[in-house]
Amino acid sequence: MHPGRGGGNVSLLKVEGLSKHYQGKHGLFDRLTGARHTVVRAVNEIDLTVEKGEILGLIGESGCGKSTLGRAILRLHEPTSGTVNFDGANVTTLDPAALKAMRRRMQIIFQDPYACLNPRRTVAEIVGLPLKLHGLAANEAEQREKVAAICARVGLKPGQIDRYPHQFSGGQRQRIGIARALISHPEFIVCDEPVSALDVSIQAQIIALLLELKREMGLTYLFISHDISVIGYLADRVAVMYMGQIVEMGPVEQILANPRHPYTQSLMSAVPEVDHSGPRKRIKLSGDLPSPLRPPTGCKFHTRCPLAVDACRSQQPDIETVGPGHTAACHRLAEKLTLLDEASA
Repeated sequence: MHPGRGGGNVSLLKVEGLSKHYQGKHGLFDRLTGARHTVVRAVNEIDLTVEKGEILGLIGESGCGKSTLGRAILRLHEPTSGTVNFDGANVTTLDPAALKAMRRRMQIIFQDPYACLNPRRTVAEIVGLPLKLHGLAANEAEQREKVAAICARVGLKPGQIDRYPHQFSGGQRQRIGIARALISHPEFIVCDEPVSALDVSIQAQIIALLLELKREMGLTYLFISHDISVIGYLADRVAVMYMGQIVEMGPVEQILANPRHPYTQSLMSAVPEVDHSGPRKRIKLSGDLPSPLRPPTGCKFHTRCPLAVDACRSQQPDIETVGPGHTAACHRLAEKLTLLDEASA
């Protein structure tokens, strides 16, 4: 059984047309020539759902908009347009008081355990802050008791809650961040690359802990990562993101076995296979991720895609259904080509 399995076909989160745009910074030449402000479309017209109890993996290169999407869903970054519906409530229209109450149910675990903890506060103060903000403890004694309990659950010792973040290792600091996210008993958690800054052996421990907590507490995760092997192990479904857009989405088994978008195929080629068929051929893309200040026309991936044709350079591909619950956006889906086919041609 897949370790992350748990979706109940009941949508807890529904995102429709979600965008987050920023004003790009101009250099001296742009100011002298009077060039207009450039809009950076960090997240552009995203549609996705997350079922209650499932893990939706969000995969893509650094800079593709994954973290911005996670923060926009929680309104840590205000969306430019679109809607986020959580358990029947439109998060994007909530007033400050209602949003504060909703934040008890929607939390985030950050990537960097070194930067996300206040170095001037003890673990008891850091983890206990949500209890104070939401009025979830009657007094200091109850707050301390709850902090000690959740810290013990994530693998910290009771005597450590009066220490400061600098007195802990990276893995321990991430456990503190997990405890802070869980102490208000949320239902949905954005896991923003929570293991990427940790050693490999510690990564495995944190992943196992997150899976245990999910099962025990009935949690739902949006798990963000640039590592397809981590997503393949954890997730029930996968959304592949490139330059602010979802280019492929589907059940993890289908994505791993039959990736249809060329970008997903390139990500999959980097996953080592442990079998007797020999090493998998690595697909190396040409060039780097284009600048979001000057994104390519048409399909955003065409500047790096060996399968690109004229239509890719001028027209944005539509999202098409390619299997049960499996969608992709590519002009050449009907031909069922892969980058390996092109490389061997």
